[in-house]
Parts: sequence; structure tokens; C-alpha cells
Amino acid sequence: MVKFLMSLCKFNFGEFEEKEFRKFLRMGSILTVILGIYYMMRPLKDSLFAQLVGAEYQPYAKFLSVLFIGVVVAVYTKLLDYFPKHKLLCVLPPLFYGTITLSYAAFIWAYQGGIIKESLLTVIMGYLFYCVVESFGSIVVALFWSFSTDITKSEAAKTGFPLVYMIGQLGTVFTPILFINLPMSLGFGSDAISMALVGIFTFLIAPLVNHLYNKTPSDLMESQSPSKVAVEPSEKKKKTGFIEGLRLLFSHKYLIGILAVNFFFEFIAIVFDFNFKSEASKVYSGAKLTEYYSTYNAVLGAVALAFLLLGVSRITKKLGLKKSLACIPVFFGIAITGFLSLTLFGTLNSYSLDFLFWLMVSSKAIHYSINGPSLKQLYIPTSADVRSKTQAWIETFGARFSKQSGSTLNLLNRVIGMASYRLLSSCIGYVFVAAWFFVALYLGKTHKNATESGTNVC
Repeated sequence: MVKFLMSLCKFNFGEFEEKEFRKFLRMGSILTVILGIYYMMRPLKDSLFAQLVGAEYQPYAKFLSVLFIGVVVAVYTKLLDYFPKHKLLCVLPPLFYGTITLSYAAFIWAYQGGIIKESLLTVIMGYLFYCVVESFGSIVVALFWSFSTDITKSEAAKTGFPLVYMIGQLGTVFTPILFINLPMSLGFGSDAISMALVGIFTFLIAPLVNHLYNKTPSDLMESQSPSKVAVEPSEKKKKTGFIEGLRLLFSHKYLIGILAVNFFFEFIAIVFDFNFKSEASKVYSGAKLTEYYSTYNAVLGAVALAFLLLGVSRITKKLGLKKSLACIPVFFGIAITGFLSLTLFGTLNSYSLDFLFWLMVSSKAIHYSINGPSLKQLYIPTSADVRSKTQAWIETFGARFSKQSGSTLNLLNRVIGMASYRLLSSCIGYVFVAAWFFVALYLGKTHKNATESGTNVC
């Protein structure tokens, strides 16, 4: 069966050794569960926030999530000084997120059953769960990829990471359908049941991580070759702490460049996302809104999976990392033009929601199938501290700051009107994609030089 799968994947991803292929299958199974949890959480987060607080208050929730994740990152980076990443990946999801989610399931059951009435408590719970879900998408996903770059060499990552992404997309497609859409369509689903299933799923991560460690040969569980990248013994024992990760981030322009690329993508995506979810909340409500968001997440996962199956990931291998990274801002420039057309050539109507739906799907699918795997490769020719602490800053707090910046811009729609807001957002977006293009070229060139010479960039 494994050899058959290897032959199927050969066209899309390239040649694998059997033991290495098995390793990436195991990594993909872990990502499938993580993304499956997150993609069940996301529609619940958006729907319940709209019910408990109101969709129009989402920009305020984004701001609070930045503060919340700042605290979580502080604790997370400190824990990295005391626990190996694979141990943290086993413990953090069930202990923190599983417990909170199961408790929240009971609250939602009581709220939707009329036991708990609307009050300040329900508003607080709406904001709290929004922040918890946002932190899961940042912390746990970032922890997985930080762990993955620690156990994968640069050449192997070129073929392996897109495969891991493809397997992970199975979780984004099937979990929303099986555990949200299907039960609701049969008439016995509820937000509380879906929430409880999310909590239970967090307990599946630990056995999968342990299986990866126990079954994968040790020579396949390392990053840059020790003979090429020497690490001093004192460096291994040094505890870098919370602030050190931030200091490392601003100590090298390569890392600032990675932060910039993440910022540009997240900023533009959150503008698209706000417009899409604002329109959706006008058309749907309650459990129907949860089901609609779940459908969107499933379609997004299916399109991203289709891109990977059709060999889109081979673009990186054929063009190289530099050109692949540079293609993404070009695509987003086209996407911004489509977004701007809502203002220039029409007003808000029934067509707007469908247009924004497919704009979001195409933008995120391109990111997940090409941009995401490419960005993860950028961390490989860096030090262990950078992959642990600085990567956490970029992909957690940095991503939230990017989203908050976009959310701050989104608040202007109430002040200057939707048409002027969309025009301003588009102009800012064009400036960002232009800068994004040149930063991507620099990152690709620097990464190539480092990997060819067998050294770390920083």
C-alpha cells in the first residue's frame, strides 16, 4: 500500500525513499487532526460570536485576541525552555484547549437551551472563545511546523512539506462535513455537540506524535546536517526565554522579511474575511450560519486539496522557492482588483456574498497549497532558537498583530462608508503587494544561498 501511494504521489511531489515517505505520512496524520480541530472550531467561533456578541463587533475581538495571544506566547515560549517540542505538542492541546472546549460545550448547551439568558456573561464568553480559537490556530499550528522544521532537512522539505500539507487538507475538508454539516442536515446536530467533539479530538494528537517518534529512524529526525551547521554545547543548554525570541526577530533582515510577508498576507486576508463574514451574517443566523461557515471551510479545504493533487505544489520545485514566493503577491494583486470591483461596478447585493465566498476560497487555497509550504521552508536554514522562539513570535503574535491591523482598517467602514472603505483598503493592498513582491525575491535568494552552502542564514 505504501509503495502504491508513493507511485501516486511521484508526479505531484517527486521521488521519496520509503522510510522518508512513511515519516511524512505520519506527520500528515498529525496535521490532519490539528487542522480538523481548527476547522471545526472556526465556524463555531464565528457563528457563536455573531450569536453572543454580534458579527459587527469582530474587529474588537481581533484586537482582544492580540492581547490574549501575547500572554499565551509568553507562556508558550517559556515552556519551550523546559519541554521538548514533541512533548509540548502532546500535552498542550488536550490539557489547555481540550479542557476549555469541553467546558464551553456545556455552556453553549445551557445557553441555546434557554437555561442561561443573554447577559454580560454571554458577551464575555463570546469574546473569550473567539480568543481561544484564534490562539489555537496560531500556537498549535505553529508548534507543529516548528517541530517539523526541526526534524526535516531542506532538500526533503521541498518534496515532503507539500505532501504533509496535502494530507492535512483532508482534515479541513472532512471534519466540518462529518461533524457539523452532516449532523445538522439530519436534524440532530447542535453547536454544543460539535463543540464537545472538538474537545475529544484534541486527545488524538499525543498518540500520533508518539507513533511518529517511535516508528521513524533517528537519522530522518534531524534538520540541517550537524557536520555542516555546528552547534556549541553551551548553545544547546542556553535558555533563550520570552524576550530573546523577539530580539532575534529584529536582529536580522531575513527574519524581518519573513515577518513582513506574513503581515502582508494576513492583512489582506482579514480585509477579505471581514467583508465576507459581514455579508454572511446578514443572510444566515443561528445554526444555519454555523453550517454555512462550515461549508465554506470544507470547500476551502477541498479546493486546496485539489490544487495539491493536481500538482500545483510542483510549481515550487520547477520555478524554485524564489519565483514561487514572488508569484503569490501577483495573485493577490489580481484578487484585490476583483475585490475593488464590488465598489467600482456594483453595490452590495446577493451577488456580493457569492463573489466574496469564492474570493476567500481561491485566496486561502493558493496560500495553503503554495505560499504556506514555501514559507515553512524559509525557517530550515536558521538556528534552533530561531525555529523555536522567533518562529513562534512571527506565526502567533505577529500574525495576530497583522490581523488586528487589518481589523482596525475594517472599523473605518462605519466612519467613511462601505464604498470609500473598500477603495481605501484596495489602495493599501496594492502598496503591500508591491512591497511583498520584492521582499519575496530577497527571501528566496537568501534561502538558496544558505542551503547551497550548507550554512544557517541566522
